[in-house]
Amino acid sequence: MFDRLPEYPWESLKPFAAKAAGHPGGKIDLSVGSPVDPTPQIIQDALDSASNAPGYPSTAGSLEFRQTVVNWFERRRGVSGLDVTQVMPTIGSKELISWLPLLMGLGPGDVVVQPTVAYTAYVVGAALCGAEIISEDDPTKWPSNTKLVWLNSPGNPDGRVLSKTEMRFAVERGRELGALVASDECYAELGWGQWEGKTTPCILDPEVCGDSLDGVLAVYSLSKQSNMAGYRAAFAAGASDLVKGLVNLRMHSGLNTPEPAQKAMIAALNDDTHVAAQKAIYRARREELLNAVKDYGFTVADSEAGLYLWATLGEDCWKTVERMADLGIVVVPGAFYVLGESQYVRFSITATDSDIAEGARRLRDALGFTK
Repeated sequence: MFDRLPEYPWESLKPFAAKAAGHPGGKIDLSVGSPVDPTPQIIQDALDSASNAPGYPSTAGSLEFRQTVVNWFERRRGVSGLDVTQVMPTIGSKELISWLPLLMGLGPGDVVVQPTVAYTAYVVGAALCGAEIISEDDPTKWPSNTKLVWLNSPGNPDGRVLSKTEMRFAVERGRELGALVASDECYAELGWGQWEGKTTPCILDPEVCGDSLDGVLAVYSLSKQSNMAGYRAAFAAGASDLVKGLVNLRMHSGLNTPEPAQKAMIAALNDDTHVAAQKAIYRARREELLNAVKDYGFTVADSEAGLYLWATLGEDCWKTVERMADLGIVVVPGAFYVLGESQYVRFSITATDSDIAEGARRLRDALGFTK
């Protein structure tokens, strides 16, 4: 009855976490990308002020919330001209990602495409409705029965950022196939290197989708940029008819984002100061861990945005996971994110300053990697 999905992948990390916990200095968990810094006070205050919420919230989102999202897209993502009918709140982004294929009516015989290195929820969504999942980055290779394509830029776990040209090619191919192209852009505010000080490309940009939002959907979350993972605060934007259809199905299903959470998102989206402050914290952590990871002998690929380092020692990922556990460090095997074997592991920079510093120290003290 409940066998459509395998055991939650993090369960397989428990033996390595236990091994890491046996380190004399204790366990340094760099596996989970859950924020540890306080939710900004301006957001907490907004939640408190909206705590008297006796009625059911609007599935479509309050008009104030939707207008705030429209304004945010123009100010922070360079996307102008959106209408309030083209946005909706979600109960975190993973909820929408996991249920979208089912809400679309997909099933056996339909194909869902994901990146070759992909967040685990895309597979879940296909499995829940019985559709086939394919990992393919080349749009020319997407089959004719493709109904949903997931882009993930900046990517989790690899931090890869798609260019506008790459996004546009994906959208054009999706429209040829009659498929929805959905872009998971939850790390857009966390660009590094060439992306410092500017937004990463958005699928709703006219340079990507042209003068129409037909067949495209952007998904965004405030979990990372605003430390709101506990609020389950996210939203999506796309063509009016698509959003209208999703809202109707979500209304029938009781997928309403609580009014206090909507108020908190309004506060977060209207304040850019806390986003810059949090990014500065992550920047410092990333620099310290990145240098130590490289000093140890890892090769870091992509990782140009987001909260992770995608790194390899040129060996099977599980061997690297065990090698890190010997140092008391927990990392995620790349096998969680690919259909097949992987030589990569994911380091998270969401741990505390002290844990990042201790993890970096242990990597350096290990004096590098010897096969």
